[in-house]
Amino acid sequence: MKDRKNFGTKQGDPAGSKDQPGRVSRRSFVKGAAIAAAAVPLQPLIGGKESLAEASVISYSSSTRAQNSFNYRTNKAKAEDVDLGVLADNGDAAKFTDFSALYSKALKHDGLGVPNAASYQSFEKALASGNFTDFQNIAVGTPGGGPNSRENGPMVAFAFDLEGRDSHAIAIPPAPSVTSAETAAEQVEHYWAALLRDVPFTEYPNNSLVSQAVTDLNKLSFLKGSANNEFPFPVTAQNLFRGRFVSGDGNVLGPYISQFMVQPTALGAQTLSQQFNTFASGTQNDFMTTVAEYTNIANGGASQGNLALDATPRFIRNGRDLTAFTHVDVLYQSYQTAFLVLSQLNTPLNPGNPYIGSNTQKPFATLGGPDAVGTLAEMATRALKGAWFHKWIVNLRMRPEEYGSLVHAHLAGTQPVPQASGSLHADVLNSAVLPLIHNQFGTFLLPQAFPEGSPTHPCYPTGHGTVAGACITAIKFFFDCSKKIQPLLQAAKTDVKVPSTDGLSLNTYTGSDAGQLDINGELNKLAWNVSVGHGIHAGIHFRSSTYESILLGEKIALAVLRDRAQAYAEPFSISITKFDGTTTTITNENISDSTATTSIV
Repeated sequence: MKDRKNFGTKQGDPAGSKDQPGRVSRRSFVKGAAIAAAAVPLQPLIGGKESLAEASVISYSSSTRAQNSFNYRTNKAKAEDVDLGVLADNGDAAKFTDFSALYSKALKHDGLGVPNAASYQSFEKALASGNFTDFQNIAVGTPGGGPNSRENGPMVAFAFDLEGRDSHAIAIPPAPSVTSAETAAEQVEHYWAALLRDVPFTEYPNNSLVSQAVTDLNKLSFLKGSANNEFPFPVTAQNLFRGRFVSGDGNVLGPYISQFMVQPTALGAQTLSQQFNTFASGTQNDFMTTVAEYTNIANGGASQGNLALDATPRFIRNGRDLTAFTHVDVLYQSYQTAFLVLSQLNTPLNPGNPYIGSNTQKPFATLGGPDAVGTLAEMATRALKGAWFHKWIVNLRMRPEEYGSLVHAHLAGTQPVPQASGSLHADVLNSAVLPLIHNQFGTFLLPQAFPEGSPTHPCYPTGHGTVAGACITAIKFFFDCSKKIQPLLQAAKTDVKVPSTDGLSLNTYTGSDAGQLDINGELNKLAWNVSVGHGIHAGIHFRSSTYESILLGEKIALAVLRDRAQAYAEPFSISITKFDGTTTTITNENISDSTATTSIV
């Protein structure tokens, strides 16, 4: 038995711990142990007296360790003591007093796109107070109903974390206004994506409907303007529904689907084919296209209709396949899979990893595989808290389905008139896609890929996108992501792959840019594949929500990594390439590194 001299002392106890009736606390346990020790001679339980140890095998200073731990936590708390003030919204709440420009799903509504004032005020009261009881008293549209009737986790906006920047202390721009050309362009993109869900990405160059979409999108004023930093422009069949952070980034190179979503891999001894259960094609899987169905869901009613599933697992080859994946994925699932692919391709460690070249030790629970894969789940929790604050408190941005209700209300003349419906940008009302939507579905509502439409939380930013940005930033911390991916694949006896049009097999990609694909670019593409699959192809998130959420996730991850840097015993300076193409460094060799604070906000 080893001597535990400081176990149970005041310094070692958790702050605020108290003995509780019916429970054995750490303090009472140690007190009881001390009494027992006074009454019973100290003898080893096994072996003779010679086996009794005086101290640990390797000597160390317990008090020094405790003080260093305290200093580390205190210094990090001081470094993260940031107050940004109250973040600005886009002004829609003040402009449209009937709440028609804001998220209102699951609340009561007085008409299409018009929330009930008393219901909305009870909702606002809860968000202002942060009180659990007030949230319990929100006047929802269908009290005691199913999943659609309850708001999804609004109190996450008030949660704290002990690592990284506080969720309220990282800024993103206000959500685009419901009246803006930007939101109009994003909604036009949604309508086209709904019509093109079943077209394989490899068939985009030869599809006539894709050609119409490209022509229509290229006419939009936002895409043509200098403020456009999110749509690839001009839009082509190659870059349609793809992401962009900087012109020509990895999003627009190679196949539509990232190699990290198609390359077979394994989770330990469990094989992962990267074939998925998908939805059957056709309008049978398009929902909320009638006013009655939409109104029922908007008021929190039960979903009408059931998803028709494809009986055959397939590689992801079109927009509807992506929606099926993101409908039920575990939020960091894609990035854990990317970690597995990178590990099994023997991808080199980040060049800043201090274990590179060592003849005496290798990384494990710090800077090694277990550290990397565990960090992904940790990043996901931080990312969701960051996103939920901006969703519920700062922006309350409506969902694309709600914007679609304003389009229909404006064009069909429904009563009562939502105030915001009269201020929609002309680009959406004049789009060539609206007659096609009306001819197929009989309304101007946005067809949804899921019976319930969007989840019951606001649009901006996205959970999927923020988790993507955070987890991918963590992956870059561990691996050398500047490497071209084709040589790594070829060394593993495979190559850059693209799903067949039926999704039943993988074909070798023969495009001339195959050799240009690097890991950073394919990770960038993975973030957009998942977020656009959940957002644009499913019809539940605007493009700008995804764009800003990925960058928010990156900021959250950098804050966590910088907080953790001094927790490692190994000295390192690890550089990563950010989504915008610039480089940043995480280091514990220069504690005064100014990037630890200035680059996060």
